[in-house]
Amino acid sequence: MKIGFIGLGIMGAPMALQLVNAGHQLYYVKRNKINADIAASNAIACATGQEVAEQAEVIITMLPDTPDVEAVLFGKDGVAAGLSAGKTVIDMSSISPIETKAFAKTINALGCDYLDAPVSGGEVGAKAASLTIMVGGTEEAFAKAKPLFELMGKNITHVGGNGDGQTTKVANQIIVALNIAAVGEALLFASKAGADPAKVRQALMGGFASSRILEVHGERMVKRTFNPGFRIGLHQKDLGLALQGARELGVALPQTAGAAQLMQVCAANGWKDLDHSALVKALELMASHEVAKA
Repeated sequence: MKIGFIGLGIMGAPMALQLVNAGHQLYYVKRNKINADIAASNAIACATGQEVAEQAEVIITMLPDTPDVEAVLFGKDGVAAGLSAGKTVIDMSSISPIETKAFAKTINALGCDYLDAPVSGGEVGAKAASLTIMVGGTEEAFAKAKPLFELMGKNITHVGGNGDGQTTKVANQIIVALNIAAVGEALLFASKAGADPAKVRQALMGGFASSRILEVHGERMVKRTFNPGFRIGLHQKDLGLALQGARELGVALPQTAGAAQLMQVCAANGWKDLDHSALVKALELMASHEVAKA
């Protein structure tokens, strides 16, 4: 297929490479800095999102936030300007479920399908093609796009209509944030009490407290490896979406609010570009104690 891919960042570049390696023709918007593997492939650079949409059958976006998606789709020389009936737009960013429904309505009015298909699994999952993909849209559009999703992920679920994919991703980010905070508190407690946090983590991995977060991010906390797989600033944005939605729904999310505040502490201290496992640094700051030394 001819596939447009806009947003070749930490996550987007390896996702796009899975499509290229499977034999699909890729189109992307030319930038000063481009992933070396993409540049070395047969992918074709375009001047604008409009040009990408004119060339491709399916256009995928993987961008940081709601305004970025809106600008790429509907801004000057944007994707919408290059669409013709029968094409499919797939947004794999993590953005507002409410705005997603509005974007879908506008794209549908042009005779095109729209899927919101945010992902979970981080850079590691993108490189391993093992992402979890949660999809909102029609059954027909999902069936058409599923072969592409299968090249990028393993756990692929059609959740419901437009916006439901994004709602699922917000729920995912709530669970991940609270787990990171829990692991951070547990390892900080153990370390402050004089136990070896690495051995405590190893012991916990064999019990009911075991989790993917304890396995991956617990190790990051112990080894102090906070280079970003998923940045605090992006997770902070996702929790903002959760709290905004909670206000609109009349739902209290006190633990989510607490995790958001910890991320705010990190951002205020210049750590928003670190991996979200670095949330532990906010806890360490309050305790005047680090889980481990670098």
